[in-house]
Amino acid sequence: MHQGHGQDGYGRLPDASLRGFAMATSSTLKPNKPAVAEDALYPVVKHTLLEDIYAFAIGCSLVVLGICFLKSAGLVTGGVAGIALLVSYLIPLPVGVLFTLINIPFFLFAYPAMGRRFMVKTVIVNLAIMGLAQLAPLAFHLSNVNPIFASLFGGTVIGMGILALARHGAGAGGTGVLALYLQKRRNINAGKTQMLCDALIMLAAVPILNPQQWVLSVVSAAAMSGVLVGFHKPERYIGR
Repeated sequence: MHQGHGQDGYGRLPDASLRGFAMATSSTLKPNKPAVAEDALYPVVKHTLLEDIYAFAIGCSLVVLGICFLKSAGLVTGGVAGIALLVSYLIPLPVGVLFTLINIPFFLFAYPAMGRRFMVKTVIVNLAIMGLAQLAPLAFHLSNVNPIFASLFGGTVIGMGILALARHGAGAGGTGVLALYLQKRRNINAGKTQMLCDALIMLAAVPILNPQQWVLSVVSAAAMSGVLVGFHKPERYIGR
């Protein structure tokens, strides 16, 4: 019997052709799925309530720890933490209280920008930060802190705290929420908005801080932003 081109004696396609045909058919009939969803080692799962609570405790503690180091050195940083620190040098109110009070107007942007769940979590986080900041003096007392270390360490741990909160669907509020709101409603790049807000904070700090404190405050803001830019990449993170 005449054998067709590429067929064996029984009219079957060679193995290589079968594999190519199967792959082509599979890719045609089945839609592409995200690589993460197909990886059994890294399934996409939602965080449990206990995991959220633990992450909030860690995140809030890191934010408060960073604020305490910056406060001990007379520095500020970017975001709402920087605003709270700056105001605390002008009026006799605790930084934790100022942090939450300053955040109240920004809560109005949290719901339209990120939804009800995010807003509720952010309010809870802010109350926790205020409470931990009030309790911090009972837990430890900072003295003789090197300003350069305070700048780098304070900004970095605040960034890590914000990162922990963001990974679990919450935020520290403030200018970050405003930036997300403007991006969603006005199509204004959130990164540029955040940079502008931080620049305004540093500009406002000029008449309040001495030159060394001001430079180290800029370094602190850069350290905080560097953590978020370097590690907050949603496409690399699979938890929800």
